[in-house]
Amino acid sequence: MEGPASLIGQARADTDRIFDPSTYATGVPFDALARLRLERPVVWVDEPPVLGWPGGPGFWLVLRHADVERVLADPRLFSSALGGTQTRDPPSPEALRFVRRMMLNMDPPEHSRLRRLLTRSFTPRAVAQLEERIRGHARAIVDRVVGDAESGRCDFVSDVAADLPLLTLAEILGVPVEDRMLLFDWSNRVIGYQDPEYRGSAAFDPASGTPMAREALRLRPQQGPGGAMPDPRTRDGMADLYAYAHLLAEEKRRHPGDDVMSILLAAADDDGGQVSVEEFENMFWLFAVAGNETLRNGIPGAAVGLLENPEAQEQLRAEPGLLPGAIEELLRWWTPVMTFRRTATADCQLSGITIRAGQKVVVSFTSANRDEAVFADPDRLDIRRHPNPHLAFGHGPHFCLGAQLARVQMRALFAEVLGRMGRFHLDGPPVWLQSNFQRGVKHLPIRWSRREALPT
Repeated sequence: MEGPASLIGQARADTDRIFDPSTYATGVPFDALARLRLERPVVWVDEPPVLGWPGGPGFWLVLRHADVERVLADPRLFSSALGGTQTRDPPSPEALRFVRRMMLNMDPPEHSRLRRLLTRSFTPRAVAQLEERIRGHARAIVDRVVGDAESGRCDFVSDVAADLPLLTLAEILGVPVEDRMLLFDWSNRVIGYQDPEYRGSAAFDPASGTPMAREALRLRPQQGPGGAMPDPRTRDGMADLYAYAHLLAEEKRRHPGDDVMSILLAAADDDGGQVSVEEFENMFWLFAVAGNETLRNGIPGAAVGLLENPEAQEQLRAEPGLLPGAIEELLRWWTPVMTFRRTATADCQLSGITIRAGQKVVVSFTSANRDEAVFADPDRLDIRRHPNPHLAFGHGPHFCLGAQLARVQMRALFAEVLGRMGRFHLDGPPVWLQSNFQRGVKHLPIRWSRREALPT
């Protein structure tokens, strides 16, 4: 099963750029996406070996908003389970069987059962407590950076953006606060497997963690020649995460708390069954990694949007009521998760292109969120944009379960940033993540000043 062999000229050059992870270390190729979206909205992309990873059979890249929605809304025709949801195929049949046990890589009805259990675990009381704690964490983070100073410098990524998602996830998962940097390392290893700085992340200090963390870390995979790490989509590649999740589940069964995971472990499904240890371990992976990735890149990405559009900073300070809509626009404009994969279960047509059963179908959220047919002047950041049907949280049965909490975190943090830091400006070149999956920011040096008066 192969795509067309005659991709030549500009289209071939564009698909090569889009696929190559190193492209994104200098920025997203929006020009290539725009050309293809207008001329070849469903285009074949070759999958050559890259960064030490083997090549693949290639895939269909879906670029228009309407087509992306169609693919994501129809799990019977475009399956998450058949080949997983990552563009690159799992390295072995056993690895494929492993990823299929994660909710992210399930189709209904298996997916529906676990999603219902998780949804019920986010009780109104638990969510209200989380939202209050999020606001408190946001205040503390910005206060730690700003204090009583009138101006200053910081790395927005490490000093402002990184901690809030970790603290929120620690609350949801019931992870002791002193262990939260484990979540940072695990997320780096999975999200940044294409990036040499992130794939061997080891920011967690075992001396400051719990005995449970130190026991799990005995199983942490070690870097091989050239810094290579085991495939993070395999159990062996994340052995320390799974060991920690197992120990945490045992602890919560003995001493349940008021966190979402304690509620989940005690919950029963429609047939009276409970979440198994394996299911809990895989849900823990989902929250610890997938639950972190959109926000940890979305927060600094939103800051980039405000840095490149200083008039938006001024509008938000003058009219704080614009912030909820601005967050939606910043998510659209940045789009932290750039792609997701499905596999066709039968021959079908999409925008006039014949897709064969078994072929990979990869949707581009980045392209869909810049689709001229849906968003007027799509490259412009417009914090008053309405309506704004962006796809930063996905669409269909797998729509991001944590979307509302992500919005709460971004609103809380930027309310504090805009209110406490005054104007902020770039203080050096940003450093982007090398990845064709996540649009990430590794370093974002800024300077801020409360002394700069707003124009009258």
